[in-house]
Amino acid sequence: MTSAARRLYKVLVTHPEVPLPALEFLRQKGCETIVCENIPPVRSDILQKLPGVDAIFWASYQPLNGEVLDAAGSQLKAVSTMSSGIDYVDVPEFKRRQMPLGHTPGVVKNGVADLAIGLMIAAGRFFHAGRQLIENSKWEKERINWLMGQEIRDSVIGFMGFGGIGQAIAKRLQCWDVKKIIYHTRTRRDNDVDFGAHHVTFDELLKESDFLVVACPLTAETKGKFNAEAFGKMKKNCVFVNVGRGGIVDQDALIEALKTGQIFSAGLDVMTPEPLPADDPLMKIPNCVVIPHMGTQTLKTTTEMAMLAANNLINALEGKPMVCPAY
Repeated sequence: MTSAARRLYKVLVTHPEVPLPALEFLRQKGCETIVCENIPPVRSDILQKLPGVDAIFWASYQPLNGEVLDAAGSQLKAVSTMSSGIDYVDVPEFKRRQMPLGHTPGVVKNGVADLAIGLMIAAGRFFHAGRQLIENSKWEKERINWLMGQEIRDSVIGFMGFGGIGQAIAKRLQCWDVKKIIYHTRTRRDNDVDFGAHHVTFDELLKESDFLVVACPLTAETKGKFNAEAFGKMKKNCVFVNVGRGGIVDQDALIEALKTGQIFSAGLDVMTPEPLPADDPLMKIPNCVVIPHMGTQTLKTTTEMAMLAANNLINALEGKPMVCPAY
């Protein structure tokens, strides 16, 4: 225990399932960890344990806002989420108070990229519809033109967002014989040539993509970006995959596009709301693969996220810049 933080700081950890290596790291640095034991986390319990802590390891998607900061008190020095997306955080309030805020981008990219390609295949090849047919004893053995899907090979792969996750997916696709990789962001990425990717307008993305992968954060600009007008511009063979955030998509418009054949199929790791009710219309559509926000759900990725959050806090407590500041 040689850190300058030795035996000085209290860190509240809001979830009992935070990977142990991150907790051990904090303790090795001399921090006392106060761990909330409820699953799911109970806000009243978190607020009760906050007074007097020096740092907060925020490991849930509950609102992280002024109420939390007020409950902690004036001695609070740093907060880090254990997530890449921070749409549940009142960032302007953190800025106003000049409270250091960290998050965990970058390390999520590989786990999410693997899953995104899985969704591209599962949605493009009708995995869900095929499973439903088996369950209903409708496996048509002697058919040829049956459950015909879309291949990644020779396809135009489009990305809404081309940061760490989008680029990690594109890297994996280099050996898939794709026709072209295109992406839409506000500005062109300097390294897009490394992936053979081409910057396009939003309209071009919609009109050209055979597979369209949403891999951008939820912001005021992207909220509801994929609406009825957007789906109306897509190819009828387009496979739509969302590993960003559910709020980027007008879900009613997506359901209509899937039901009417405006687009071919969809694979969703994120949706609105979460958890999704079992009787939600999305669950009844055969050409839609829905999974419960599992992008980072591997032991390796989750541990890396936890370690990054812990390092964010230690750096801030020691007066150093966070590894991944959120602003």
